[in-house]
Amino acid sequence: MTVYYTKEHEWVRAEVDSAVVGITDFAQGQLGDVVYVEVPAAGRALVKGGEAAVVESVKAASDVYAPVSGTVIEGNQKLVDQPDLVNTDPEGEGWFFKLQLSDPGELGGLMDEAAYQAFCQSQ
Repeated sequence: MTVYYTKEHEWVRAEVDSAVVGITDFAQGQLGDVVYVEVPAAGRALVKGGEAAVVESVKAASDVYAPVSGTVIEGNQKLVDQPDLVNTDPEGEGWFFKLQLSDPGELGGLMDEAAYQAFCQSQ
């Protein structure tokens, strides 16, 4: 299982032909206390870079973008009832959705953890 990152602060935990997507600890720290999350429904087709989910905090509302293309297998319904999971466990139980990848090759354009850490430090 490999984890990749985007410049929009999403993480992707990829398996063979599926992936789990969420926002990074850095992103949740920038948002502050998350009060509302909208996750995509199963069966929804997502395109790399397109809007996939919504997260609202006491500071701002933000879109979560699809870091890769695919079809949603599952949206994390726990987040709908417990949006604070994004703050307490953003890269674990606070995941947003699972995808069936339509083009696993798109993962190659994302950052690994070291590159993402360097990117965050440059912000």
